[in-house]
Amino acid sequence: MSTKWIAGFVLLCLSGGTGLLAQTKTDAATPAAAAPTKTASAAKSPEELNTQEYITLLRKDVSAQKARLLGEVMQFDAESAAKFWPIYHDYDVELSKLNDMRVANIKEYADNYTTMTDAKADELIKNAMMYQKQRDELLGKYYEKVRQELGGITAARFLQVEHQLLLLIDLKIVSALPVVGS
Repeated sequence: MSTKWIAGFVLLCLSGGTGLLAQTKTDAATPAAAAPTKTASAAKSPEELNTQEYITLLRKDVSAQKARLLGEVMQFDAESAAKFWPIYHDYDVELSKLNDMRVANIKEYADNYTTMTDAKADELIKNAMMYQKQRDELLGKYYEKVRQELGGITAARFLQVEHQLLLLIDLKIVSALPVVGS
């Protein structure tokens, strides 16, 4: 698969309002989401750099939309919002790092799609399962943090809404990827 296919895939995922890279929020506290380093920039074509910049902008926009939707469903009063949003920000930063791992795995899948071997397929699937496990553990960790600060009902609502949003994003991604060997 070519870089153009990857860029097209990413833009497809992002254009629907949710997507692979759109799950995360980029900021100065997230080094993996920051602009490419000089060494990495030198190795990338102008098209790749433009695509990366566009993706970064879309990540910020969709992350804001996701937070807005979560806020509407959660229906916080001022006191609860003051407790929740710092916790959510920390969660979002950690999720961003996990999503970078997912992006790398999908890029590797795209690069190897036409020449896939049993060993590479096994490696990519194990990486994908590791991502899912780590994301579930992250959700559990932040469920506990929200529960401690805001109680079980609010934590359950957070987990339900976040899980639903992640499932929608997952569906968007998997529906855009070709099935291996087809």
